[in-house]
Amino acid sequence: MPLPKAELHLHIEGTLEPELAFALAARNGVTLPYADTEELREAYRFDDLQSFLNLYYELMAVLRTERDFEDLANAYLARAAAQGVRHAEIFFDPQAHLARGVAMGTVVEGLWRALGRSEDNHGVSTRLILCFLRDESAESAMETLDAAKPYLDRITGVGLDSAEVGHPPVKFREVYEAAAALGLRRVAHAGEEGPPQYVTEALDVLGVERVDHGLRCMEDADLVERLVRERIPLTLCPLSNVRLRTVDVLADHPLPAMLDAGLLCTVNSDDPAYFGGYVGDNFDAAASALGLGEDRLRELARNSFLASFLEDDEELRSRYLAEVEAYEFP
Repeated sequence: MPLPKAELHLHIEGTLEPELAFALAARNGVTLPYADTEELREAYRFDDLQSFLNLYYELMAVLRTERDFEDLANAYLARAAAQGVRHAEIFFDPQAHLARGVAMGTVVEGLWRALGRSEDNHGVSTRLILCFLRDESAESAMETLDAAKPYLDRITGVGLDSAEVGHPPVKFREVYEAAAALGLRRVAHAGEEGPPQYVTEALDVLGVERVDHGLRCMEDADLVERLVRERIPLTLCPLSNVRLRTVDVLADHPLPAMLDAGLLCTVNSDDPAYFGGYVGDNFDAAASALGLGEDRLRELARNSFLASFLEDDEELRSRYLAEVEAYEFP
């Protein structure tokens, strides 16, 4: 039985395993430029964030129907549950689908066919977070938020992802203000490849309640002190950081130093099909490479539920936290 945990930084499109990509391509009459799953898996080697994004968007071509999105989400939930995930807050990128002629309703309804039954089918509670692509225009983000309004009963929050450098958080001030007015929770990728100032800007300009990645906050002592004081969670993704070359080797990851500084860190998988492991794999790899003992692993699991958007169900959060405290390591 794995350690119970929540996953808070997970792009559903980034769970597209080569086998499922080929299956959906065949179902939808899409020809992929790879001979087989092995050749495609070989392409899952990246020099930086942009090289990953190029393949990430290319493979989205196989996602066409509600059934495709349902199958994608169910495949992730089954894997996550097997690795101890009890609660998942799942990102999706509607702009990448709208640009291909796939309607917002197709995406949301398809995902919800899996998420709405996830507690019964997988034992995993879920929330859905709509992400804006920061390398698209602010106007496109606002249009996307407008398109999502009929589905806000199924969407908990908004996020900001894709290529970070050169696209500061301030670019999206107005759409985040609009999202806040709609009662949506707010998160954003910041401080992955971008500078620590992007983390500060995400807090001050976008009003984010949680920072995705936030790795480079360690370069700014005042920012670290603020994040600790305000208990702003950081959703770290160790294997992703290595695959995208933001950290050379996992043994160099600053996670232990971040925990020692008092930061509310969580461990997540980001885009697990592309980065070599799901969230349990990230826990295992970090524990091995960084020498994390049982107390640290329990702290990370506890943090994952404390950082979640479960304020609407404190009874459920309390139950999950009790599972973490009662867990006996093998």
